[in-house]
Amino acid sequence: MALNDTLIRSAKPKEKNYKLSDSGGLYIEISSGGGKWWRYKYRFEGKEKRISLGTYPDTSLSEARDKHRDARKLLAKKIDPSEDRKSLKVSNKLKATNTFELVALDWWRSHMYGKAESHKDKVLRRFQIYLFPWIGDKPISEITAPQILESIKRIEKLNILETAHRTLQTAGQVFRYAVQNGYAIRDVTADLKGALPATTTKHMAAFTEPKQIAGLLRAIDSFSGTLTVQCALKLSPLVFVRPSELRQAKWSDIDLKTAEWRYRVSKTKTDHLVPLSTQAVEIFKTILPFSGHGEYVFQGGHSPLRPMSEAAVNAALKRMGFDTKTEITGHGFRAMARTVLHERLNIDPYIIEHQLAHTVPDNLGSAYNRTKFIEQRKVMMQKWADYLDEIKNSL
Repeated sequence: MALNDTLIRSAKPKEKNYKLSDSGGLYIEISSGGGKWWRYKYRFEGKEKRISLGTYPDTSLSEARDKHRDARKLLAKKIDPSEDRKSLKVSNKLKATNTFELVALDWWRSHMYGKAESHKDKVLRRFQIYLFPWIGDKPISEITAPQILESIKRIEKLNILETAHRTLQTAGQVFRYAVQNGYAIRDVTADLKGALPATTTKHMAAFTEPKQIAGLLRAIDSFSGTLTVQCALKLSPLVFVRPSELRQAKWSDIDLKTAEWRYRVSKTKTDHLVPLSTQAVEIFKTILPFSGHGEYVFQGGHSPLRPMSEAAVNAALKRMGFDTKTEITGHGFRAMARTVLHERLNIDPYIIEHQLAHTVPDNLGSAYNRTKFIEQRKVMMQKWADYLDEIKNSL
């Protein structure tokens, strides 16, 4: 006889557990402690099995029958309801642990290992500001291209299009990482190609005309700031390394006897060699008595244990009256050297690119070798320093 609510409510506990049957294997078990448990007993591949469907009255009679009906439908499809439930639990657990935020942080920890702290912080901040608030708690396998685009469009509306492009690119890296590790089926950001307007390429402000360069060099010579910044400014055009590499120059990497500066490029993680002209060596010798007892050539103003501020060179250029957005910036010394060395001194671009520590395509593919063209680079660096002296004194 089918169960009803009156019968279930009036069922009292006994010394031993007993059950009241409904139909099709559905029954309610009355425990000796008074609990009432819905059960479904069935056979799958010849074996008797049972699953729990909840407790009464939290799960009503009609709700228990609905769950029972769903389980029977699975059986009709040759699916074991018990195994289906276990699979669902695993799936839900995976979704809970494989949210976009958790996968992104996992990618960030592995992919950013060994990268510059400033770069790591920028990438993490983009996640925290532009992506995590909107899709961070969603299972990465369920995120759609339109959901990603909605987040990216918010950035575009802030008129920071380059940041929007970078954020979308980073999201794509996270999705590819998720695919590689079995968290997602595909990289949905691939569907967003062309969804953002193209950015206009911004070149670092740099002087490339001899008269402009001559005026800049004379202004640097007359700069009245600290010895640290004076020397950093004077070296910037001579060695044309990245500003971050200059400010973090270490005495242990510099050999004034052989006139060489060897260090590891933070951006490409490759070893680099900078031949030092006689002029560059003299500048290093000038600051040696001041900072040679410490680690960094250019010590920070507040602590000799830290390198000088990353804004020091640009701040000095501004003090001298130069516009760091349209005229010259710390990074612009690289563009200045690259252009003038080729156009004015007729240096082979391949030699220049190697000195800039750029990846240079060759017949074996893209490659960089710190010692390639080293003899030509030594000659070039001295020729460049002599050229700068010449125009500084004559134009």
